[in-house]
Amino acid sequence: MAKAAVRKKSGKKKKASKAKTPLMQRLRRWVSRGLLAAVVFVVALVALYSVVNPPVTHTIWSEWRRLGKVERDWVPIEEISPVMARAVVAAEDANFCQHWGFDVEAIRDALEDGGSRGASTITQQVVKNVFLWQGRSWVRKALETSITPVVEIFWSKQRILEVYLNVAETGQGVFGVEAAAQSNFNVSAARLNPVQAARIAAILPSPRNRSVTDPSVRTRRRAASILDGAATIRADGRADCFED
Repeated sequence: MAKAAVRKKSGKKKKASKAKTPLMQRLRRWVSRGLLAAVVFVVALVALYSVVNPPVTHTIWSEWRRLGKVERDWVPIEEISPVMARAVVAAEDANFCQHWGFDVEAIRDALEDGGSRGASTITQQVVKNVFLWQGRSWVRKALETSITPVVEIFWSKQRILEVYLNVAETGQGVFGVEAAAQSNFNVSAARLNPVQAARIAAILPSPRNRSVTDPSVRTRRRAASILDGAATIRADGRADCFED
């Protein structure tokens, strides 16, 4: 009788184990399908935005909710002064034409400085602005690192820079260089001169706290450095990938 009872208990355990196995398999399939669907969606969105302008970003939407309005005028890169494009590259990612989304040298320098300065490329900033959100978190950084190579595959360097110039925050409730040019200098982005372009580029790290029209000594110095850097990347060919 005792042996029969043991067999019955053993049989129940086996049935329970068999019941759990299909459930776990189904869960794994659902998770795998969900991840695959997410990857396909992101790749499709990246491909779409290679030809369609992003209608809004998380930051633009957040600022619109906070302020009640935002200033933004999308213009193609052909209608943006070349000095503006060069100024932004000189300020944010001087090796933009020489890497595929990640500037290894800049990352190494940032690590040596103890992480006191950023090493994000323009491509990474576009990914963060268009597809993700602001703020520091390992989740966002991991997603940014994953999507950046996809953008480099589907978009030309000129397209990456065009999107950046139109979605970057350039003031309190101001997005893109066209809106910045209009609000600060009463000219279009196509008519910006080198000094004006350098001033706009100089405030990009902290556009809500720095002024284009009344720059601090630090901002003036940064603008002067950007002016020199823009001339340098034009002379040495590091602007060739986004200029005709």
